[in-house]
Amino acid sequence: MFNLRKKAFKRFDFLLLITVVLLSIYGLVIIYSATLSLDNIRFVRTQGIATMIGFLAILFLVFFDFQFLGKLYIPIYIVSIALLLAVLFMGVGEDQWGARSWLYIGSFGFQPAEFVKVGLIISLAKYMDNNKDEINSPFVLLKILIFAFFPVGLILLQPDAGTAMVFIFFIAAMLFVAGVKWKYIGIALAMGLMSLPVLWSRLDTFQKDRILNFMDPERDTSNTGYQAIQGRIAIGSGKIFGRGLFEGTQTQFNYIPEKQTDFIFAVLAEELGFIGGSLLILLYFIMINRIIRIARNSPDKFGSFMSVGLAAMFLFHIWENIGMTIGLMPITGIPLPFMSYGGTFQLINLISIGIVLSVGLHREGLSFE
Repeated sequence: MFNLRKKAFKRFDFLLLITVVLLSIYGLVIIYSATLSLDNIRFVRTQGIATMIGFLAILFLVFFDFQFLGKLYIPIYIVSIALLLAVLFMGVGEDQWGARSWLYIGSFGFQPAEFVKVGLIISLAKYMDNNKDEINSPFVLLKILIFAFFPVGLILLQPDAGTAMVFIFFIAAMLFVAGVKWKYIGIALAMGLMSLPVLWSRLDTFQKDRILNFMDPERDTSNTGYQAIQGRIAIGSGKIFGRGLFEGTQTQFNYIPEKQTDFIFAVLAEELGFIGGSLLILLYFIMINRIIRIARNSPDKFGSFMSVGLAAMFLFHIWENIGMTIGLMPITGIPLPFMSYGGTFQLINLISIGIVLSVGLHREGLSFE
């Protein structure tokens, strides 16, 4: 379980850790600014506590042999499924956010899907590792797909299409790295395209409005398209250097809905401008690059698949959140890693980094093709 030699610390990725520390500090500052007109101390305190617990988790995981997670992949998968089933029967949030995605234990609330993301990445990575030599066998591939997409189906029942998209993206990335043949990828794409009319018919009205507003930004600027318009006004008004920290008019006068969560990038861009946004994207680039580097040097396929899955999870969150804020993607309510307010989300992001650092520390210099 704990198996770390002293010389292994020479392989510790300090650049990845420093980058995540900077991202977390950056996020706390922007959340403080975004919530100045609200109860900002409560928001910052909650995020700060989650951040401290997350870094303690990283410290624990640094000494933790990630291979032990592979031995627990079946229990992890079962717990993940149980959490999603609990959400379907006892979850709340449908009236406020349009999906039953929260569970409450007393006054403590959390989003099980955030934990399930990491749980499925661990479980799927090990399941794929166990079947890596036969992954292109139709029967084996079908088993892997059922294993991977059963949790996705439960999430769609909440219904939470945005989170389901995150799952689909990292599952696809892991399968691609595992060497699934292009003919199967082509079949999956064709089936996806053919299923679009069915998926559209099953979307709720607010989900259809988001897609229609994305295609026509001026369609409903005073109602369903209000958030997107206000976000783009904030970003445009930031220009190169921004209006100044704590000085954004769209932010401080509460014109941007969900500014501390989904639209945190609009706050950053308005107050720190193009320079502040570019700095954030640079930090993200360094983080993703280091995770992929660790994946390439993992001692076995399990470590590689797991690291790739976590990198894909981060990448989709970053692309979708920033994309929806600037109008390149439909609004889905996907938060921005280390920046958006949310204790569960922050904790899971830091645990993910801890797992990746563990993979990097316990490698023996082997590579996968």
